Amino acid sequence: MQEFVLYLHGKGGSAAESAHYRPLFPGSVVIGLDYRSESPWEAGAEIFDAVSRLRADAASVTLIANSIGAYFAMQAGIDAMIRKAYFISPVVDLERLILDRMAQANVTEAELKACGTIPTAFGDDLDWTYLCYVREHPVRWNAPTEILYGSSDSLTSYETMAAFAEAHGARLTVLEGGEHWFHTPGQMAFLDRWITIGCCD
Repeated sequence: MQEFVLYLHGKGGSAAESAHYRPLFPGSVVIGLDYRSESPWEAGAEIFDAVSRLRADAASVTLIANSIGAYFAMQAGIDAMIRKAYFISPVVDLERLILDRMAQANVTEAELKACGTIPTAFGDDLDWTYLCYVREHPVRWNAPTEILYGSSDSLTSYETMAAFAEAHGARLTVLEGGEHWFHTPGQMAFLDRWITIGCCD
């Protein structure tokens, strides 16, 4: 049976990004999932279905997930089907991120509850149903996991990332000066080495 690697993009990304990882997994079939949903409950269902189909025909499934894609994966209930996960700048505390965005927009919880949805100047709508779902569905994740984090990540603090890694038995690698979006030649070279080393463990 074939070994598969599934790539989940972050916000604004696409499945085409999976092509970058094919040389890093020469013995596997590397594919990307272009999930369409933006809510964790809908995206989670898409991801669960995709992994279930892969797992039916695969010797193993390795996961690479970026940013919010990692959060959606952790909400999908797929950890028992994953051999190993590589999380790149994962969103691990979405409630904290939403509350930070609310503070930036000067929106209180009472206002958000009353309005339901509030547009913001930075492009993401604040949504009461979304916030409630995140609170009611804490992350549960047990697959062996490697985390790559940039010390200049503007979405998640090091303390939050380190606490998540410790709580979930994940190995955390920090690129000093790295950003949330790994994209420069130096950052991508570091990312490639990180995956290559992790693959050999």
